[in-house]
Amino acid sequence: MTDTRLNALAARLESTRLTRHALLAPYTTFRIGGPADLLYDAISADDLANAVTAARELDVPCFVLGLGANILVGDRGVRGLVIRNLAAAMTFDGNGVLTVESGARIGALIPEAVARGWSGLEHFVGIPSTVGGAIWQNLHFLSPAPERERTIFIAEVVRDCLLLTRATGERVTADAASMRFGYDTSALHETHDTVLSVRFALTPGDVPTMQRILQENLSWRGAKHPWLEFHPSAGSIFRKIEGVGAGRLIDQVGLKGHRLGDAQISHIHANIMVNLGHATARDVRALITLAQQTVADRLGQHLEPEIGFVGEF
Repeated sequence: MTDTRLNALAARLESTRLTRHALLAPYTTFRIGGPADLLYDAISADDLANAVTAARELDVPCFVLGLGANILVGDRGVRGLVIRNLAAAMTFDGNGVLTVESGARIGALIPEAVARGWSGLEHFVGIPSTVGGAIWQNLHFLSPAPERERTIFIAEVVRDCLLLTRATGERVTADAASMRFGYDTSALHETHDTVLSVRFALTPGDVPTMQRILQENLSWRGAKHPWLEFHPSAGSIFRKIEGVGAGRLIDQVGLKGHRLGDAQISHIHANIMVNLGHATARDVRALITLAQQTVADRLGQHLEPEIGFVGEF
């Protein structure tokens, strides 16, 4: 990456929201990651689109960062431009349609929807994600309540998405079917379009019932997952293995609690690795490899990483 292109891009961005050589660790839930050549805070959907477009026109690599969950950023950082998506404007209409920019936190939408009596988002309470990240991976939650015991996907309440296309640079509206949602995936994994905003179609709900769901789900997550405030993590490391469970396999081979450097397989959930304070991406990658090799050798199962690997390692 040449300084000439980086300088040209920097000149096109709002200087008060632009930082050079900024460490990314504070902006990820793992608290791991080296510096970005350029780090830019986008505060609206238009701002996000303009920054992405400018980077593409100048042939500068660009990565859009939400809450930094479900990723591991390399110790050597990220070349090019990293855009922190802080675009979070939202509006409700009278029919349960919530229009929201892609940098909004799901956790911030839930109380707004519940207070208005609109149901559909309350199931995702406690999960760290922006709207854009939720669309990228089709955010989901396995409800613990017997009457709701099924996996609930964000796709169920998506009406459509406003995208900045990678192929043409145009803004297009894609309905839920066009997003090709799957388990931990969407069409974005192939198109690499940028989500600018989303319209959620919510349904009337009983506020006390929704409040109960919030409490149940938060209690369940608190008992089953390490708390990010004390043990930073990226969430589940490996993809779900139907009928088996990646965490169960890791536990079976005796690796729950195993530590390399300051990276540790959680004592609470064996499919989550935590940062004990000064873990590096190298520590985490080594622990991932150890888990994969041990489970393959002893149980004949392949563990496929679910998290994204970003930057240079």
